Amino acid sequence: MSGATSLPEVTISESRGIRYLHLGTPWIQGAMRIEAPLAIELEYVRRMMAWTLFRDPAAVAGAHLVQLGLGAGSIARFASRRMKMRVTVVELNERVVDACRQWFRLPAPSATFAVETADAGAWVADAAQRGAADVLAVDLYDHEAASPVLDSAEFYRRCFDVVAPGGAMTVNLFGRDASFAKSTRRIASAFGADAVRTLQPTKEGNTVVLAMKQVTFAPLDELARRAENIETRWQLPARKWLRMLRPAAGPAATDPAPA
Repeated sequence: MSGATSLPEVTISESRGIRYLHLGTPWIQGAMRIEAPLAIELEYVRRMMAWTLFRDPAAVAGAHLVQLGLGAGSIARFASRRMKMRVTVVELNERVVDACRQWFRLPAPSATFAVETADAGAWVADAAQRGAADVLAVDLYDHEAASPVLDSAEFYRRCFDVVAPGGAMTVNLFGRDASFAKSTRRIASAFGADAVRTLQPTKEGNTVVLAMKQVTFAPLDELARRAENIETRWQLPARKWLRMLRPAAGPAATDPAPA
């Protein structure tokens, strides 16, 4: 795309107390419950927070979360306000940013919250971003929501570079033209198959993939304790996530090895 004029218009709808973000089509690009703006409304977005199972709870506040693709800002609001994380959002479409500021309670710019209007592929390719993210949340779709906008083996290798040691990437895979198995293999090629887990698809068809970087997996009893803590502290359904997690398939023979 070249220039803001080629980017889709943003439209807003409301139903039963929930406000929805659209990019000129009926496809939902994000949602917020009007009376509970800090709650994460959509199921797949909640599952994108499953990285909390693999991070020491004491090391969450002050950690840096980078979100590629703003949507309705659910992760950004939750991480900034509820989890007290430092947040950077990378969003190409200025209209989305403006809509989130007007309609979706996007936090104001500050020393701990920033929005960069940039192409996510170029952002992760910038050597200055190496190791910048303790958590990298990837949710990149155009107005048709047919498949991820960025989904190449090179893109995921760049994402690996951006994630700090001990950090995690979480990716939403969705779309009628998407190949979930191929995407997951590309992620496994970048992060290592042993470091990648998938969650069961939502009823809408979203599959969340979780990739860790230099993370030692805690024993199941420790993960269960963390899940209880996550549910108490942040009201996220972490015990359900534990039941959903599955190892990922290994890299395909045709996918290039990590650089």
